[in-house]
Amino acid sequence: MSALYLASGSPRRREILENLGYTVIRLPSEIDETPSENEPAEAYVCRMAREKNAEAVRLWGLSGRGAPEFPVMTADTTVALGSRILGKPESAADAAAMLRALSGTTHQVYTAVCVFWQGKTHEVLQQSDVAFKTLTEAEIEAYIRSGEPLDKAGAYGIQGLGGLFVERLAGSFTGVMGLPVFETAALLREAGADVPPF
Repeated sequence: MSALYLASGSPRRREILENLGYTVIRLPSEIDETPSENEPAEAYVCRMAREKNAEAVRLWGLSGRGAPEFPVMTADTTVALGSRILGKPESAADAAAMLRALSGTTHQVYTAVCVFWQGKTHEVLQQSDVAFKTLTEAEIEAYIRSGEPLDKAGAYGIQGLGGLFVERLAGSFTGVMGLPVFETAALLREAGADVPPF
């Protein structure tokens, strides 16, 4: 079985990688995730994945353990409505405002993946277009009471109850979850790392 270092606390990313057959070893990587002024969502999400990766590799280097023995992976997912980046809601009221904004619209979900392996950094950006049905206030309130939207970018999780709101998806279901499987496997292959044998 292959192994990866994952510098992400996301249980969804870990689960996706474990389902692909990887042993996942968690690494720390804390950075400032504040978007720059007028920073496009695509640029922001790529910068976050890249900076998280650089910080994880830097901390590994400070440990004095030599080069990482497995690839170091980071990822970042951002929900964007037009030019507006929708991060994790700061409160239930913030989550409700995000869901009202997404109601009846098509928005974009960007996931950037970055891999450091054998001295080189590789990255990929994946975009999905997600169409929401028109939400009622009762649906928004019930969803917020579930607790699910409070720790998710854009205030919803497509793999959970939030999937009930998605009319159409053009892109990657796992990308909206936080790690696009097809693009991630291609990136690992490009980096010369082990990928599932099929």
